[in-house]
Amino acid sequence: MEMGRRLVREHPIDVDFVIGVPDSATAAAIGYAEEAHLPFFEGLIKSRYIGRTFIEPEQKLRELGVRLKFNALPQLLRGKRIVVVDDSIVRGNTTREIVHMLREAGVSEVHLRITSPPLRYPCFLGVDIATYEELIAHRLTIAEIRRHLGADSLGYLSLEGLMASIEPANCDFCTGCLTGKYPLPFHGREGGEKG
Repeated sequence: MEMGRRLVREHPIDVDFVIGVPDSATAAAIGYAEEAHLPFFEGLIKSRYIGRTFIEPEQKLRELGVRLKFNALPQLLRGKRIVVVDDSIVRGNTTREIVHMLREAGVSEVHLRITSPPLRYPCFLGVDIATYEELIAHRLTIAEIRRHLGADSLGYLSLEGLMASIEPANCDFCTGCLTGKYPLPFHGREGGEKG
């Protein structure tokens, strides 16, 4: 919820209400709505029977998975200006499909707010993202990502905002996928700083 609150402070926007991409961004979307004094609604319904679409091996399977995974509610969304809060953008495929789905449901403005900084570097510690080229933020600027996704605006939480949101945890978190500085050396891997 604190990440959502900080997103409002970093990227305010005048809209009708806030939705989250279920389920990972629901708490942040509620925090965003509370801080912005806006209503929060569930504008996307998630099927509980579809797995993680970002790990599918082929683009067409990922796109189909997103269409099966989420349903927009046109009766709620039609003609509205909305903020869509999500936890991250990896390849951009899921987000692009969600924006397209919201447009089809009649949303007049889609403003994306992301609770992480741009993911620009692969994770060598367990997340299934193997190459730099798969990461949309490694290849494109934020303005180019916004255009590619079809959103009216795009705001990422800053690294400082992210760390301040979780600061009470008093831990050293790996930020390798955000900064390129990893806690361990990775021999034979391309790019990124070793930390």
